[in-house]
Amino acid sequence: MASVLGLLEERERAARKRVEELQAELEAAQSEWDEWLIARRRVGEVWDAGETVGQEAVAGKPPEGNEARTPSAVKPGSLVPVWREGLSAEVLAPGYQQVMGLLAERRATGGQPLNCREITALLGLEVVPAKIEGVRCKLKRLVARGWAHEPAPGRFACGNGRGGGS
Repeated sequence: MASVLGLLEERERAARKRVEELQAELEAAQSEWDEWLIARRRVGEVWDAGETVGQEAVAGKPPEGNEARTPSAVKPGSLVPVWREGLSAEVLAPGYQQVMGLLAERRATGGQPLNCREITALLGLEVVPAKIEGVRCKLKRLVARGWAHEPAPGRFACGNGRGGGS
């Protein structure tokens, strides 16, 4: 008859193996997702450049570089643009502006990076898994687009030189 400790160790090994398999699967899915985000961003840049050239050609103006362009109207649920020099948080949708405002305020006061639960509470939202995950998605999108950074897993801070504002 097998010992209780032996059975526990066997189940622990099986659970560890399953976690490792799931982590590998998650990393592969994250990598694929990142590739799709990059592809969408590239298509958006090409699309925006085409619209700019078309509009300026109609107006009789020579096309300028994409760097000078900033989105003029923000629609709720619109994509978060990739951060570049001269772009302020005002181009972000209101929910993203609030998050960036909190991160900028924390940076200005010299505080530590915030986690999703803390940001959810500071936004005045109910601290429940659904709301926390919504905030996490916003933060991950801001990190992917260069507005914020994640200095430690699950901790978020305002990106270098990025301002908040809501």
